[in-house]
Amino acid sequence: MKQDIRFDSQGSSCAAWFFQPDTEGPYPIVVMAHGLAAIKEMRLAAYAEKFAEAGYASLVFDYRHFGESDGEPRQLLDVKKQHQDWKAAIEFARQLPGVDPKRVVLWGTSLSGGHVLQVASEVPGIAAVMAQVPHLSGVASLGMISLPKILSLTLHGSYDTLRGMLGLSPHYILSSGEPGELAIMTSPGESQGYLELVPEDRRLDRRIAARFATSVGLYSPIKALSKLSMPVLMQVATEDVTTPAKPGIKAAPKYANIELREYQTGHFQPYVEPMFSRIVGDQLAFLSTAVPL
Repeated sequence: MKQDIRFDSQGSSCAAWFFQPDTEGPYPIVVMAHGLAAIKEMRLAAYAEKFAEAGYASLVFDYRHFGESDGEPRQLLDVKKQHQDWKAAIEFARQLPGVDPKRVVLWGTSLSGGHVLQVASEVPGIAAVMAQVPHLSGVASLGMISLPKILSLTLHGSYDTLRGMLGLSPHYILSSGEPGELAIMTSPGESQGYLELVPEDRRLDRRIAARFATSVGLYSPIKALSKLSMPVLMQVATEDVTTPAKPGIKAAPKYANIELREYQTGHFQPYVEPMFSRIVGDQLAFLSTAVPL
């Protein structure tokens, strides 16, 4: 059963879906949110439905400033704010009917794949974490793009940061674009893969406040791995040109609690068939042992 629901984060309302399994509680709950400027309608229900079929509840939410959530200005991506939204979502999920508050699982993908690692290191009592094609290292991500693009994004990001300091409206760039366009994700095929996740009846605001470009290179949630004691599933794509797999492949074997899965695919293929069934199948297998019903 899917229910539209809202919760408070720092005084603003976040839009969410609550998926309940057709079983008696108390049941574990998977808290889920999307990656860079993406919204919950971009295929997250497909995962939550699979989890519900297996007996797990899900809370799927949009960050403040995005989708149907409140927050002004629109399309403002602030890592600290998104971490606050995750913590508010976890607190809210623990109070939902039928949910076992001691069995909360975090599920993140792309940028939020990094968020769940960082947040799990700060919030007590998280039962397990699933990080799909996660952003792990800002330095590694910057290494995937050219110096001219880095300089261009830094210029636009700095201008937007100044506008924010002066209380002015954001200066926007695109979240995704074709090679050569002014956008965050511009590797060949990435914008197409990103936009194919948007339902036909849904309009996606592709803008993003440019100030994010000055901070993403400094964001490396891979540093949180040493603080995690719960089971972690890390799923990396070896052909990923947006969130490179190498940092995860190198780091994961150092930790007994991290299960590393590698897939010969790109960044956006895991969300759709035929790769989706394999990806979500591994997530369900992980849940069955890490957080059994």
